[in-house]
Amino acid sequence: MAKKESTFLNMLITLLVITLVSATALGYVYELTKEPIELAKQNKNLEAVKQVVPEFDNDLNESKCQLTTDEGVTLDAYHAKMGDSIVGTAVKTFTNNGFSGEVWLMVGFTPDGSIYNISVLEHQETPGLGTKMSDPSFKDQFMNKNPETFKLRVKKDGGDVDAITAATVSSRAFCDAVERAHRALTGCVDGTTSATTSSQASNDTEEQADKTLTEGGDK
Repeated sequence: MAKKESTFLNMLITLLVITLVSATALGYVYELTKEPIELAKQNKNLEAVKQVVPEFDNDLNESKCQLTTDEGVTLDAYHAKMGDSIVGTAVKTFTNNGFSGEVWLMVGFTPDGSIYNISVLEHQETPGLGTKMSDPSFKDQFMNKNPETFKLRVKKDGGDVDAITAATVSSRAFCDAVERAHRALTGCVDGTTSATTSSQASNDTEEQADKTLTEGGDK
């Protein structure tokens, strides 16, 4: 009996030691990789900024600031300058309304508030459907458009945006993220261009029934 208790105690001690060593090793690896991962993320953001604003000559890291939306959400923004003049502002924005979750974009604006270009940073949309939000055939319709007059809603919801075929949910999400960036930049709050309008709500019910008819369900 005493031998069994001793063996059990040894097993517990061994497991405890293994757990402590593993936890220490994981913590060390995390600290070791945290900075390189953060640096890679920053570089990815800066490369995206370069794609969505006109030519500039300033240090983007020094011009980085934060904007707050009417929802109380904070977004990173970068002012691109040529000399002392701001030639564009890039806003890192997101939406939670993607078909498969979050969608992150970098949206570039000219000083008059028009959209200069858009870069898709992250998404998990359906391959061959929602992923087409990265295609120029979809993105280019936003270029040189001012959200003050260009309605950032798909045409099915009374807006000016041509939705991706069989990916209306992803298209709406894209519009929502762009609109969030614009609202944060301008400080304007327009109740008719909120993330979900009454017309969108009614159409969403219809689309839920149709999702299974398309590959991946992205309707």
